[in-house]
Amino acid sequence: MPHVLIVDDDPGTREALAAVIAEEGLTTAIASDLREARIQLIRQMPDVVFTDLQLPDGSGVDLYEDLDPRSGVEFVVITGHATVESAVSALKMGAADYLVKPVNLQRVKAILARLPRAGDLKAEIGTLRGELRRMGRFGLMLGNSPVMQEVYDQIGRVAPTAASVMLVGESGTGKEVAAQTIHELSLRRKHAFLAVNCGAISPNLIESEMFGHERGSFTGADRQHKGYFERANGGTLFLDEITEMPIELQVKLLRVLETGMFMRVGTTKEIETDVRVIAATNRDPEQAVLEGKLRLDLYHRLNVFPINLPPLRERGKDVELLAQAFLEDLNERHSTRKQFPPAVREMLLSYQWPGNVRELKNYVQRAHIMSGTDSDVTATVPLQISLSKPTATGTAVTIPFGTSLAEADRQLILATLEQCGGVKTRAAEILGISLKTLYNRLVEYGNDAAAKDDGDADESRAMGGANA
Repeated sequence: MPHVLIVDDDPGTREALAAVIAEEGLTTAIASDLREARIQLIRQMPDVVFTDLQLPDGSGVDLYEDLDPRSGVEFVVITGHATVESAVSALKMGAADYLVKPVNLQRVKAILARLPRAGDLKAEIGTLRGELRRMGRFGLMLGNSPVMQEVYDQIGRVAPTAASVMLVGESGTGKEVAAQTIHELSLRRKHAFLAVNCGAISPNLIESEMFGHERGSFTGADRQHKGYFERANGGTLFLDEITEMPIELQVKLLRVLETGMFMRVGTTKEIETDVRVIAATNRDPEQAVLEGKLRLDLYHRLNVFPINLPPLRERGKDVELLAQAFLEDLNERHSTRKQFPPAVREMLLSYQWPGNVRELKNYVQRAHIMSGTDSDVTATVPLQISLSKPTATGTAVTIPFGTSLAEADRQLILATLEQCGGVKTRAAEILGISLKTLYNRLVEYGNDAAAKDDGDADESRAMGGANA
């Protein structure tokens, strides 16, 4: 039977935890300080340790350092709001989770339900490291450059825990694939993984999409709708482009992360959820905080374990490895046996790939299509196609002092779209936002944006009507 050690100098906290653990059918031992805890460790090695960070004779982290890393003991720290940074440090050292006082007992139950299988996960991560050495793969991710080895190490450490993760990287670096890998290597993998592009949902609907709504709560709400937080219960929610989420909704998101409770639009009834959040941004998150696009308190809550995904230009021969994998996938789907000619391989390694892995994948598909059905090699097509109209002089946008941020954004977006001949994919790339975010902005701008749509027809024909 699994055994749990509770270390806390507050009798109320010890009793509450012991009662919940007993209900789950586990045995418990209690201690009020480090000295008693070390005695309990000698008497019986626990499967799980719940410990307060601030104890009369030291820190709970000291107890973690006493444990053999090979023992498989899961370590959960308990902290007050003032010491969350210490809890984050414990997570980075290897703690499985942390709880904030007053302790949410439902969170305790969720931790107990997941933790007994954590040892299997760690063994699986060890197996993945072997695959990485042989095949250059780590879960859903591909590449074995030194910078990616560091990313894999970070994922291997954080995936089995419940810590929130912030993925930071340029567009196209594979943030969603990294989030899926974290989910697949976590104790939540049997539950849902839902990805949400915060910039692709209309600001008028994003609260309903996140938290759901009741029938009749607003015009058009003809039935009850379950939001992402409800549908992802027990699993992982990936919030892409988190800096595009409206500030007023960020307050509500913060509350869900702190309490595990939310309300559907149109009701005052609270619903409980157990969701791990992985956020991502292609901006500098600290700069986004300074610009007022991301709340500081939400940033700290999401940034428990930050991971930077390197651009493709810093990954060396991973370019060749990825390109070959994309080509093999196309060969399998189309029953072909194409290879890259030497000239193409040289170009792949010399190009800077501003669009990163996404651009590389699109290039390989283009080279495969252009080669013809009878050829055994891919075509040598240009690496970069300029979609903007040539101009004699550079275009500048002059924004008077006192202009609101919303109006400045509007002028910049419309000017960039005009400079790109109305081709939205190119404009979105230059602006550093997703295509869906650009479409949403243009819908908001109404008639001003409609005049800039001349390039869309050409864009649509060039893409064959397919989604980019």
